[in-house]
Amino acid sequence: MSKILKQIMYITASILILFSIATVFTLHQTKFGRSPSGERLARIRKSPNYKDGSFQNQSYTPIMTEGVSYFSVGKEFFFGKKKSVSPIDKIPSTKTDLINLDRSKDVLVWFGHSSYFIQIDGKRILVDPVLSGHTSPFSFSIKAFYGTDRYTVDDIPDIDYLFISHDHWDHLDYETVMKLKSRTKKIICGLGVGEDFESWGFNKNAIIELDWNEHAALDSGFVVNATPARHFSGRGLKRNQTLWVSFVFQTPSMKIFIGGDGGYD
Repeated sequence: MSKILKQIMYITASILILFSIATVFTLHQTKFGRSPSGERLARIRKSPNYKDGSFQNQSYTPIMTEGVSYFSVGKEFFFGKKKSVSPIDKIPSTKTDLINLDRSKDVLVWFGHSSYFIQIDGKRILVDPVLSGHTSPFSFSIKAFYGTDRYTVDDIPDIDYLFISHDHWDHLDYETVMKLKSRTKKIICGLGVGEDFESWGFNKNAIIELDWNEHAALDSGFVVNATPARHFSGRGLKRNQTLWVSFVFQTPSMKIFIGGDGGYD
């Protein structure tokens, strides 16, 4: 074996070892949450939507597009030419004073992607709030586009209902929910996601976890139904250990569909 080849193998092995150490360290950070266990895991295993060790979509839903592989996708991501992937200018937006809103007014404010604030029938609701300026475990990656980060947690009033459609980083933002912990009355999410909130110190009695086709009464005149969605879940290396959901939210005056970024199923 040539000296150059030995050096290449040594460098490659060193990189793999460092990557493995970094991965183990990263996955043990609090922000990744915790895998379902105990009574919660027992409930998950009884779900008709949990099969062969993971949650399943109702319809066949391949992760990869036909004709591609992880290798080809990785090659394109790292070495392909990227054009028009960022706005050429600041994204236009309007900022609303949410804290001083008249409680009698019905309002919807979109923050971007699947994040929005709803005030309806006197209740204040947040859906998949991501207000940290990034959608990954690392603050330096997947940054918000200029102009889309107008709101911070300080702009958010006390919340009656926090809806989380699934546990992906661009829907369940650790920094945002932790800052809202003392100001959130009820959390509504899919099976298993409550384990993350409990591991972060949220009150267990404030968490409502639902399987598809289950419902819960929130307050007088306010009912939520968990409906199927076509997507996947996971904050770490293992997919689909928690359930992704859509919601039909019934208020005294309106019925609202909350879908996250999942498809119909």
